[in-house]
Amino acid sequence: MIDKTYGSAAEAVADIQDGATLAVGGFGLSGNPTLLIEALLAQGTRDLSIVSNNCGTDDWGLGILLNAKRIRKMTSSYVGENKEFERQFLSGELELELTPQGTLAEKLRAGGSGIAAFFTQTGVGTQVAEGGLPRRYDGSGGIAVASPTKEVRLFDVGGEPRDFVLEEAIQTDFALVHALRGDRHGNLVFNKAARNFNPLAAMAGRVCIAQVEELVEPGGLDPDSIHLPGVYVHRIIEVGTGIDKRIERRTVSASPNHEKA
Repeated sequence: MIDKTYGSAAEAVADIQDGATLAVGGFGLSGNPTLLIEALLAQGTRDLSIVSNNCGTDDWGLGILLNAKRIRKMTSSYVGENKEFERQFLSGELELELTPQGTLAEKLRAGGSGIAAFFTQTGVGTQVAEGGLPRRYDGSGGIAVASPTKEVRLFDVGGEPRDFVLEEAIQTDFALVHALRGDRHGNLVFNKAARNFNPLAAMAGRVCIAQVEELVEPGGLDPDSIHLPGVYVHRIIEVGTGIDKRIERRTVSASPNHEKA
C-alpha cells in the first residue's frame, strides 16, 4: 500500500492552480479543513470554483478565501451567515449556484460513484427545475447569468406517476476534508457532526487531500469504524488535536435550577 502522508498543508495543496475546482467538506463551521484552506490562501491561488454546503463566516473557513477575493464561483445550499458573501453576490463579483442541500449531497456522492446524473423530486415546480434563478448579478440589480431549465420526466413510482428533475453529478479537480483520525493509507474516521459533507466531498474530488487530528499506522483503525476508505484519499496530513474549532452560533439557556439574584 502507498504511504499518502505529506509533511505540511502547504506541500499538500501546492499544485492546486488558479481556476481549479474544489469540493470542500464542512457544515457551518463543523468539520472545516481550516489548515488546508489557510495554506491555499497563503500560496495565492485564485479564481477558484468551490462546491461546499456553505462558505464559512466572514473570518473563518472558506470565508477567508472569499474575503481575499480568491473565489470565482460557489455551489452551495446555504450562505446566510456571511455578509461579505452577500455583498459580492449582489454586486456581481461572485457567481452562485444555489442547490438544495440533499441534492448537493447526492451530486457529490454520485460524482464519486461514477454516476453521471440522477432524477429527484426535489425542486420540481420551482425555479430549481424551471430555471431563472440568479447565478450572477450585473452590479446594477439585473441578472447577468441565470440558472438553466432542467429536464423533467414522469416516472411511475409505486403506481403513482410523479415528476422528477434531472440533476447532474459533481466531480472536482481537488477535495479538501477534515477528519478526526486517519492512517497512512488514507482511511478516515470522522467525529460526530464533522461527518457531514466531508465523506461526500472526498469522493467527488479527483485528488482528495485530508487533514486529520491524529495519524495512526496502518492497522491502527478498527476496520468496522472506518467511515471513508483510503481509495478515495490521495494525500493526508496530521494537524494535531489542538487546532482552533469555532462554534458558528452559541445559544446558552439558564439552568432550570438557576435563581435570579
